[in-house]
Amino acid sequence: MAAKSVKAQIGTLIVATSAVQLAIGFFGTFFALRVALADFSAFRSGLVLASYFAGFTVGAYFGKNIIERFGHIRVYAAFAGIVIAATAVMTLTVEPPWWIVLRAIIGFGCAGLFVTTESWLNAKASAEERGSVFSIYMVGCFTALALGQLLIGWAPIEGAAPFNLVIVLFAIALVLVSTTRAEAPQIIATKFLPFGLLSREAPVAVAGALLSGFITGAFYALVPAWMQDENIDPRTIGLFMLSAVLGGLAFQVPVGRLSDRFDRRAVIAVLGGCLIVAAIAILRLPQTLTVILPAAAVFGGLMSTIYPVSVAHAHDRMPADSVIAVSGRLILASGSGSVLGPLIGANLIGWYSIDGVFYMMAGAAFLLCIVAAGRIAIVSPPERQDRTFDILAPQAAPLAHDAAAPAETQN
Repeated sequence: MAAKSVKAQIGTLIVATSAVQLAIGFFGTFFALRVALADFSAFRSGLVLASYFAGFTVGAYFGKNIIERFGHIRVYAAFAGIVIAATAVMTLTVEPPWWIVLRAIIGFGCAGLFVTTESWLNAKASAEERGSVFSIYMVGCFTALALGQLLIGWAPIEGAAPFNLVIVLFAIALVLVSTTRAEAPQIIATKFLPFGLLSREAPVAVAGALLSGFITGAFYALVPAWMQDENIDPRTIGLFMLSAVLGGLAFQVPVGRLSDRFDRRAVIAVLGGCLIVAAIAILRLPQTLTVILPAAAVFGGLMSTIYPVSVAHAHDRMPADSVIAVSGRLILASGSGSVLGPLIGANLIGWYSIDGVFYMMAGAAFLLCIVAAGRIAIVSPPERQDRTFDILAPQAAPLAHDAAAPAETQN
């Protein structure tokens, strides 16, 4: 009975988080289209689009401390309530300052939901089941994120209906988790880790987290907005973004296996090099769906695997008892990049159209290649890969996912 109860609790969390990811997948792309219709200046558009990532970073970084103080169920309800309230208020105003604040609040709440969920799953799943539980969790996240893109073609861009849909999905997640009989998991204290230490020991991982956040933030925030400005059909926009998300899912396992067999820095360098080619190819290939959609899938797959490989490389370099702290630092680096990407890219669109954004992302990938290649030339790889590659969904926080590592390492 106890085992069935635990599985029911885990299943409820996965369903609830899938509803959240469905909302985020839809809301992220929809909101980029909505900002394009609002006709803000390039700078203001960049601030509005980047504010979500700023809030997400803060929520991911401090979410653990909030959970320790108030408990999982209360914190989950509070974060979901924050997102619902902020989303409802967004229907009342179209002023950039308000949207900046509200989107930051939504990002903060979404990050808190992911940290709470992953911490909960990690605590409830046994060591033998943890891998399969998180595989199901991540597949659910990717699938829901992808389905959210399909809703773009069916929802009106203007009006309150899309906001109300997001509110309903978050409310469903809130009801599911708030009515569960789950017991509060035990919190694992986080070890303090100076950021400078991680940068010295694993500079490729820090660069990978920062630049992958930079690329991902720019892509998800700016590409749909530009397509809207070009009067591209919303269903086509949804298909393009769907292809990128599905590519991210398809690349996770093969890239993960490669990174477990070879020097992860070399894998990161290859991913960066291939991303440069993919970014330029999207601009130069014939602009037909049969060509562009596969190219978007390849780009999305490369873009979505740099961060998890960087996380695994950081864990190779750092002691097992600092796993959670390492993840927290990498989330901070990735979030910082996610803020800078839309800010810089929004201004480049004004000067060079979408070409400027894709060349900017290619430049970031080139910089990552240089850092990885330079590090390979002067520092030998670890003798043993202590941590295997973990599948990480876009825009999800891997803080709690890694909490099991110290215990597993000690066994």
